[in-house]
Amino acid sequence: MSTPSALDSFLDKWRTRWPEWQVAERFVPEHQRTLVVAWFSLLQEFDDILNTAGDPMPSDAKLAWWGEELRSWSAQRSRHPLGRVLEPVLAPWAQLAETLPDLIQARAVPVDPAQALRALQAYAAAVAAVEAVMFDTPARGDVATAVLVQTLAQRLHESGVAAIPRSLLAEDDTAAPRKWAQQLLAKWPARVAGPRPRRLYAALARARQQTWAQDRQYQATPMRTLWRTWWAARG
Repeated sequence: MSTPSALDSFLDKWRTRWPEWQVAERFVPEHQRTLVVAWFSLLQEFDDILNTAGDPMPSDAKLAWWGEELRSWSAQRSRHPLGRVLEPVLAPWAQLAETLPDLIQARAVPVDPAQALRALQAYAAAVAAVEAVMFDTPARGDVATAVLVQTLAQRLHESGVAAIPRSLLAEDDTAAPRKWAQQLLAKWPARVAGPRPRRLYAALARARQQTWAQDRQYQATPMRTLWRTWWAARG
């Protein structure tokens, strides 16, 4: 039996968190599938750093390392297994690296929803800029908004109260999680713009957010996922 490669371990970690992708990836050209999962695996690394609990120092050090790694990709000097797949894409990696410190600042409980959105605005724009090059699509501001809302929704799910604006907690701390989830959904169109991989990923993430906002358990059947991602793939 063969031993999984270092790259496979990162890709499989993301696939384990998103089992629905097994259905969704049918709408991604076969030659792009590894690239797409590598990219989303990298973003998951950043999500984990943003949503770290306990002592933040190891995560902060890891984020600093990632900043150096991304800057090295323009000179084709990747060290990480994900870089072997992503580095050949001539994307604005340095721009993304410059926004990574925002993830540390965004861990602080925001004063209000507007501050929560501002804290990760530059990061989301940098992610959208990379995807525009990676998937050869025009850069659009509404793609950055979709990335931003998805990142905040994932943070709410992973970090709970720490992700909720203080203004909502002050109004009613028991209703605040659902209210924040619903506000994020209101900014998150059912069909987002951007390249097909982003549309597919957003459709899956938004479906999860809808169930969390309604205080229901998320259940994704293959048929529901197939319908949802087919609809998203149409653009």
